[in-house]
Amino acid sequence: MTVVADIASDIIRRIGLAAERAGREPSEVRLIAVTKTVAPETIKEALGAGLRTFGENRVQEALAKARELQGLGIEWHLIGHLQKNKAKAAVGIFEMIHSVDSIGLMEFLDSHARRLGKVQRVLIQVKLAPEDILKHGTGEKEVKGLLGAADGMKNLRVEGLMTIPPFFDDPERARPYFKVLKTLADEYGLKELSMGMTGDFEVAVEEGATMVRIGSAIFGERTK
Repeated sequence: MTVVADIASDIIRRIGLAAERAGREPSEVRLIAVTKTVAPETIKEALGAGLRTFGENRVQEALAKARELQGLGIEWHLIGHLQKNKAKAAVGIFEMIHSVDSIGLMEFLDSHARRLGKVQRVLIQVKLAPEDILKHGTGEKEVKGLLGAADGMKNLRVEGLMTIPPFFDDPERARPYFKVLKTLADEYGLKELSMGMTGDFEVAVEEGATMVRIGSAIFGERTK
């Protein structure tokens, strides 16, 4: 096994233990390997370890990797902020977009998905931290309006919520943010919860995460 494979295996083991502590099945949680700045050759190593879902922050970077790695059974997710002018390209690449935060963006995605004959799966990004900490995401009170708008869109399907808590040295300090997102998802009957990263994913799984976004723990710190 490669170093990446060894590390990925250990992350999967830790996800499973966290799920079991919460009385959940490990299979309920999907590992999204975040590949921002990660070379295609290294992504192939991760594929060899059994990973199939990869998260990218930027549309242009994902386009290049998707072309080079086409035909390998990869499911690409967009986890970074999406501008409206990149919506068309995003619909062409990503199985799921985690960062939808406005009705306007949803309308763009729905329109482009209709032209491609697909239903675009999305998550609503909820901002649970102050504006000076997180710039992107919609407020808790705006989620209902976005869901209402999505009901009228035939080519866009909201499957859940995503959040990014502030960075804390102690992952326990992120737990309240994950609890709030889980409560909000339950209120609206949403299944998917994308929450938890390298520093706090085990706490996120204990609080109900169905997807955790992990990059540096698998691939090392970014070099650029």
